[in-house]
Amino acid sequence: MKKTFRYLIITSIAFFSVAIYAQKGKIQSVQDDYRDFAYVKTSEVLLEVANKGYRSVDLLQKLANSFYFQNKMEEAAKWYGELMALNEVIDPEYYFRYAMALKGSKNYDASNEWMKKFNDLKPDDLRGRAFMSKVDYKSDIEAVSRDDIQPNNLEFNTEYSDFGTSPTVDGNGIVFASSRGGGRKYRWNEQPYLDLFTVKKSVEGNYGEVSEIGGDVNTKYHESSVAYSPDGMYMYFTRNNYYNLRYKEDDTGINRLQLYRATRSEDGDWENIQSIHFNGEDYSVAHPTITLDGKKLYFASDMPGTYGMSDIFVVDINEDGTLGEPENLGTSINTEGQETFPFVNTSGDLYYSSGGFPGLGGLDVFVSRELDQNYRNSSPNNFNFTIQNVGKPVNSAADDFGYYENVVTKEVYFSSNREGGKGSDDIYSFIEPECTQLVTGTVKDKDSFELIPGAVVVLYNETGEELERKTVGQEATFEFDLECDKEYLIRGEKETYISDEKRFTTPSKKQDLEIELLLDKDEQQVNPCDDLAKILDIPIIYFDFDKSNIRYDAEIELQKVIAVLNQYPTMTIDIRSHTDCRGTDIYNEKLSDRRAQSTRNYLIKNDITDDRLTAKGYGEYRLVNDCGCEQTDTSSCSEEEHQENRRSEFIITSFKGEKCPEN
Repeated sequence: MKKTFRYLIITSIAFFSVAIYAQKGKIQSVQDDYRDFAYVKTSEVLLEVANKGYRSVDLLQKLANSFYFQNKMEEAAKWYGELMALNEVIDPEYYFRYAMALKGSKNYDASNEWMKKFNDLKPDDLRGRAFMSKVDYKSDIEAVSRDDIQPNNLEFNTEYSDFGTSPTVDGNGIVFASSRGGGRKYRWNEQPYLDLFTVKKSVEGNYGEVSEIGGDVNTKYHESSVAYSPDGMYMYFTRNNYYNLRYKEDDTGINRLQLYRATRSEDGDWENIQSIHFNGEDYSVAHPTITLDGKKLYFASDMPGTYGMSDIFVVDINEDGTLGEPENLGTSINTEGQETFPFVNTSGDLYYSSGGFPGLGGLDVFVSRELDQNYRNSSPNNFNFTIQNVGKPVNSAADDFGYYENVVTKEVYFSSNREGGKGSDDIYSFIEPECTQLVTGTVKDKDSFELIPGAVVVLYNETGEELERKTVGQEATFEFDLECDKEYLIRGEKETYISDEKRFTTPSKKQDLEIELLLDKDEQQVNPCDDLAKILDIPIIYFDFDKSNIRYDAEIELQKVIAVLNQYPTMTIDIRSHTDCRGTDIYNEKLSDRRAQSTRNYLIKNDITDDRLTAKGYGEYRLVNDCGCEQTDTSSCSEEEHQENRRSEFIITSFKGEKCPEN
């Protein structure tokens, strides 16, 4: 049984000792008169091809990304879904983006399923691990630990047990439990029974004289763990099952812990002690904490429905001050071990101690961010709460519990029986230092890696709220001063480009953090003599060996060419077909010419007039690699290398009245 709890429980019962990812950014649309210039908008070409029913991994990836980075999540989800339906091997990042697009479309169940698949493919990715509540606890603990903080063993600690802090009603001090009070001794440790005490804190940060809490709260048995209603009129606290001067034990002779409520009198003392209705003689209820709005009370108990030695529960506080029926927070918070000493801060984060999750030893303090809000929006039965070990210096190899923090003043209190203390349990405190993180980066072209001056870099918080935006200079660099241990999204934007973004969490301690944003060209200027295959990123129009028929994958790429020709009626092109070196020169020249004519005929069948198209086969005379058959040994060339030479090109011969000089 944990040392911390022997003051609270008799004999051998080991019991108590503790965002829709949203995006608001908008990509600036191209002005209406932009089309008067010679530009091809890749995303529109892809959409036109896809709407005709053509599918490929490359096409769907680029099309879905174009909507995703414009925050058009329903359209992005549609095309990511089409991509997944191909059942091809793709980068797991697309699973993540699909999940985010589904969530942005409020399709939460499907989003969860794809996040699970993402986690399966990238089990080391922090996003998937956070979603699945599966963490590499050693590296996670180290990542959040603060070696630069040395907690103070508070001056009023004694050789006895002191633990479990809460603020006083007036906020000028703290309330805590201690066995310093004298009186009858608890036979299990030969220390006096626990009572509640208060101590005031000066403006300079020093603590005054310790005194017993006023009123009828303290008895000859244990009291500990205080929580106040927001108006300060009620105090909930833990005590042995001792009520109306009656000390009760269960059938095994054990006196359990119970929750009580006291009312504040006009002179500030606590009176009119009442037992909470769900207390029981056969189980314990203890360690209350109340939310900022006073509508929820969290506590620890081993009542029926508990998964382990003790669990964290929550109960409604009704308008008349009565309590509803408790609900267990479920298996993402509770384990088969011991969960106890809950505390909910003003942000709705739940802190508690657990021995059931991996930690540094004994009881460790864990946090579930925004649990109270998440709980109210869902319920423990269908919400997967995520938890995080808060790391050092709060946690150690000993029992660490009784966490309390003031979000405004950055003061943190906790209790521990770690080595070097004054007594069996001591109260520790520290001021959390300010931590800022400088994030730097550059914006580059995804293909050429050239700098993109004039790009706009936008910073968002974890909920998608825009925090800051900057226009980069000639060096295309940016920097932001951020808070530590916070989630952010940085997005780079530029006209004629598809945006790029990076989501990341700043470390809890300052480190070098550099981000590179790579923007993919969306609109490219076209001129006579340009090759549409390069402009449209058409890999190669392939033909099967010794064939001239249009393959399905080639058909998809040709649809892109058709879309551009339809967009610019004055454009004419020359189709150039090539073969590999296998076969005779004459045969290859004829084969390539048949392929060029086959490509031309396909375009004509798709309503491109024949006077806009010329076609010629060049046989094996323009190879793109060293696989020429005049070599003494061509066996070293693979089929893939030969296929690179079996290709088509689309050279713009005239455009807007200007002709290509080469033609």
